[in-house]
Amino acid sequence: MEDCEVFFSHYVFTEDFDVAKDIKRIERWKKLKASYSHLVMCMGGSRMVVVTGGAGFIGSHLVDSLMFKGFHVRILDNLSGGDVGNVERWFGDGRFEFVEGDLKDFCVCEKAVDGADVVFHLAANPDVRLGESDPSVHFRENLLVTFNVLEAMRKSEAAKRIVFASTSTVYGEAHAFPTREDYGPLLPISVYGAAKLGCEGLISSYCHTFGFSGVLLRFANVVGGKSKHGVIVDFVRKLKQNRDELEILGDGKQKKSYLHIKDLVSAFSAVLPCLERVGVVEAFNVGSLDWVDVKRIAEIVCEEMGIQPKFKFNNVLGDGRGWKGDVKTMQLSVEKLMGLGWKPTVNSEEAIRQSCRELLKQN
Repeated sequence: MEDCEVFFSHYVFTEDFDVAKDIKRIERWKKLKASYSHLVMCMGGSRMVVVTGGAGFIGSHLVDSLMFKGFHVRILDNLSGGDVGNVERWFGDGRFEFVEGDLKDFCVCEKAVDGADVVFHLAANPDVRLGESDPSVHFRENLLVTFNVLEAMRKSEAAKRIVFASTSTVYGEAHAFPTREDYGPLLPISVYGAAKLGCEGLISSYCHTFGFSGVLLRFANVVGGKSKHGVIVDFVRKLKQNRDELEILGDGKQKKSYLHIKDLVSAFSAVLPCLERVGVVEAFNVGSLDWVDVKRIAEIVCEEMGIQPKFKFNNVLGDGRGWKGDVKTMQLSVEKLMGLGWKPTVNSEEAIRQSCRELLKQN
């Protein structure tokens, strides 16, 4: 159990965690720590976990964390957005298994979850803008895939715990900031957000009907190395093509929270004890404690690249959005997750700057 102690304490505590001033959090942590230890014991010697979409940006970072801490990890990825290079460091390790396959194939799902104790379901099509031109993509690759995963888990003997990668877009255009998990009604404005909300509903129903344990992690905008899409990647790509001018979609005033990948990975660890509650699903926001607008992001990217281009705002929709379905303002309340001892280590601007440096270095 020594490695379990290290796993939990390393990822849940942060430098700013004040023991003396937060006795209630300490007591809650002790209970959750005991619950977590019991969870690992119940998982037996194999401690097999599955990460769908494990070769992608977020998935590969999570896989690294799980492997470093001694878990047996099986990845399922169709490589439509993932890259084998993200996880090739683990090839040849007896605790690592890579399965290339499509979760739209139910037989693939059954093979993926066989013998697993926990399923981290990250596989999805993350392209929000694609929903306008082809809505069926989000139905097939988000909602249908999640149904298949849940059905495979229902028919399996062991896989009854799921951690789902959801999104802030399930809130739609919220009117309360920071937005809490109990905010409602949830009215997404993108097909992507609607599909993710549908996935949440399916997971909730399977938890209550079939005795699953589930955690829904609603991400803010996640940035960092290995990312292949998003505003930073877009800006870097455009500026490499033209260092004199940068097109910015919308009016540049869209204001949102940004979370560095390392803080997201620690959030996955923090919620593991919640999987001990049979028949229960719980939602947690994961984000920074602030927000930043798109124009400022452009400035940071230009600073890191050492250039001063002219900004060209493309406000084609006339309402400041970058595209249909673009939520203009987003900041999530993370108080609930902080109650488990988690805390982001960097703010939105720092996350943007670190991510830009990582992307420039790898390219």
